[in-house]
Amino acid sequence: MKLITSLALLVISAGFIESCYGYTFYVGGKDGWVLDPRESYSHWAERNRFQVNDTLVFKYKKGLDSVLVVDEEAYNKCNKSNPEETLNDDNPVFKFKRSGPFFFISGHDEKCENGEKLIIVVMAVRHHIPIVNSTTAPPTPAPVRAPELAPAAVLQTTDGAKVHAPAPAISGVTPTGSVGLISSLGFCLILVLKDIF
Repeated sequence: MKLITSLALLVISAGFIESCYGYTFYVGGKDGWVLDPRESYSHWAERNRFQVNDTLVFKYKKGLDSVLVVDEEAYNKCNKSNPEETLNDDNPVFKFKRSGPFFFISGHDEKCENGEKLIIVVMAVRHHIPIVNSTTAPPTPAPVRAPELAPAAVLQTTDGAKVHAPAPAISGVTPTGSVGLISSLGFCLILVLKDIF
């Protein structure tokens, strides 16, 4: 019983630790937050998978640009008058605290109107709850099938523009805090083994 409880605590700890970390994305890649990036912002966003706790870094020269977090209507009209948030520090960072769509526009003269804007769809959080203190034998696992790729969703904005939402990632990946995650998991494993032996 002590072994089951210890292993359950290890699994719960690992899930909690992993959910605290996220990836850091540099908007526009090497180009940064500029008027004419080599790769369009929509294409850049489509090829990435964004999750809660991920962060965006907007690279630009301070004083030459800014980033406004706006609603969909302000995004479509490049309306800079009432942003939800203004990011105007040197290389500002924005952290996703919820799932759903996020709309970013340039706060500098005419840049939004000329295409410096970005929509990101953050995937929903999925929680896995382990079974603890089960007295029955676990069910026999089903045969393993190759994973199928989920199609990307196509969202339509109020002005008729189509935005491709990323499909959920199939394989697991290591968060930016992997060193912290690995060392924390190692520490948890040591505690579990110490209690067992």
